[in-house]
Amino acid sequence: MISAKQVKELRETTGAGMMDCKKALTETNGDMEKAIELLREKGLAAAAKKAGRVAAEGLVKTYISEDAKVASMVEVNCETDFVAVNEEFVNFVDGIAKQVANSNINTVEELLEEKFVGDASMTVKERLTALIAKIGENMSIRRFVKMNVEKGAIESYIHGGGRIGVLVELGCENASPVLAELGKDIAMQIAAVNPSFLDRTSVDNETLEKEREIYKVQAMNEGKPENIAEKMVNGRINKYYKENCLVEQVWVKNSDYTIEKLLAEKSKEVGAKIVINKFVRFEKGEGIEKREEDFAEEVKKQMQG
Repeated sequence: MISAKQVKELRETTGAGMMDCKKALTETNGDMEKAIELLREKGLAAAAKKAGRVAAEGLVKTYISEDAKVASMVEVNCETDFVAVNEEFVNFVDGIAKQVANSNINTVEELLEEKFVGDASMTVKERLTALIAKIGENMSIRRFVKMNVEKGAIESYIHGGGRIGVLVELGCENASPVLAELGKDIAMQIAAVNPSFLDRTSVDNETLEKEREIYKVQAMNEGKPENIAEKMVNGRINKYYKENCLVEQVWVKNSDYTIEKLLAEKSKEVGAKIVINKFVRFEKGEGIEKREEDFAEEVKKQMQG
């Protein structure tokens, strides 16, 4: 019988996960030294030591089925841009994107427990851990999204070699190659301009009220009377919609068009209305606090012992 005390001791010694420690102790009949050795062989102990390091580099990748009806996008992080171009790391991220598209998982935790699409002999977590141990950097699957559409098509765009990724789901009753080209153009728009909302109905009341309050204070600070300030607020809210709502934005490829006008024109070409059902934009490392390190200074310190 493996005690909680033994598991705790092994965890503190190796830094490996609790369940991994319990499994290792069970397999070695409670022998602490053999359990440590087992964890090291599996790369779990080595991986744990790197787990505290910030992983803010990495890749955003997408996967789309041949019929463009199912798609996924993932962000997998590592510590340096050197590893982000490592062939094994790139292949792993591609595999994860394909896995998400062909799975019904909802969380990263569920994904980690699945058999890895590139090697069914191990789970995603085991493959990730082995990669961490081999390459020597902390890595993590940060997030993913999956899209399905019955009538329409899904398109993607990757910018900067995996720095920004976008998925766009278009709805349309008619099938047409026009959807692929249009989807790519809209995905590029989203990558470049980063809209916060799809349209006016998508803007939540809290955001709207906050903007109104800011604009009113701005107008009052300009010395405008309250009735004039209110009119100015309405004008600035309309400008806010045009800047932050995708369908109202000016198309980056042709300033004579808004995205709404582009959709209308392509709808006539296809012979059925085209709508943007949804979109998702991932930017690598957004929201992760990175440590700014002087690489030359770090090397100097190592050379000095």
